[in-house]
Amino acid sequence: MAELPLAFPSVERERLESHLPPISADTQDDGEGTSKRPFVTLTFATSLDSALSLGPGIRTALSGPQSKAMTHYLRSRHDAICVGVGTAIADDPGLNCRLASEYPDLETSPNASTAGVGALLGLASLPTSKSAVKETRRAYTKHQPRPIVIDPNLRWNFTSESKVMRLARAGKGLAPYVITSVLHPPKEQEKLLEELGGKFISMGELGLKEPKRFNWSTILAVIQNQGLQSVMIEGGGEVINSLLSQGNSGLVDSVIVTIAPTWLGQGSVFVSPPRKTGPDGKPEPVARLTDTTWIPLGEDVVLCGKIALQE
Repeated sequence: MAELPLAFPSVERERLESHLPPISADTQDDGEGTSKRPFVTLTFATSLDSALSLGPGIRTALSGPQSKAMTHYLRSRHDAICVGVGTAIADDPGLNCRLASEYPDLETSPNASTAGVGALLGLASLPTSKSAVKETRRAYTKHQPRPIVIDPNLRWNFTSESKVMRLARAGKGLAPYVITSVLHPPKEQEKLLEELGGKFISMGELGLKEPKRFNWSTILAVIQNQGLQSVMIEGGGEVINSLLSQGNSGLVDSVIVTIAPTWLGQGSVFVSPPRKTGPDGKPEPVARLTDTTWIPLGEDVVLCGKIALQE
């Protein structure tokens, strides 16, 4: 079944605005005026017990229809979407933006009880007249973010039938850039990527601090060098926990978390970055959000904020 374009109401867009990159986002200065990086938004959906999925490799739907539409609006506001190889393998994601290209200005209610059938379908309170539905079905937004997959050891065995490739071929998304430490990727996959406008970006060992640890400063510099001024990092667990860890969290400009009203339980994949210890050896919080905004969307709640500077 074809996936219909989604709509996200302007009243909710306005509440997100201060947590998003500017429309013409400049790269972020590192404080010394010599190195720049893209605007980085870390966003993911989690359960009440801070779980991302029921287990490694298990695709788990958490977001409701309204917050799903919000995610596609966020994608429309970024130059790139970034995921780790685990997410690419487990989810076969499309990594495109399904926001409707055009739809009428809407009167909406933030309350789930009055959101209407359109919101339950992920169409965010669209009028249900035939003309409005036809308008919504017309096309996806013209802006498509560039998918980026971080795959140090080339574990992602994508083919021409992988969802992101099919969408790129149909003009409903872009082919991915695959960031890897492998210097000589497989020729067949390299040809497939290049035919659709994607490519491998081989960095040798520069992108890794040590096995399974990301060197985010290098990765973000590589992304910026591709002309991408903003990146939305969506997961999975290893990527999120790495970015929230001590030494990396300062690279994140905005955090947007969808919290679903469910517990996934033990054995799940959790958001739980490595423990931080103070000079006295005692444990300390890893990171904290400031300038927070809470946005109810259907049965979910979205938390937006910035990572507080640490002393």
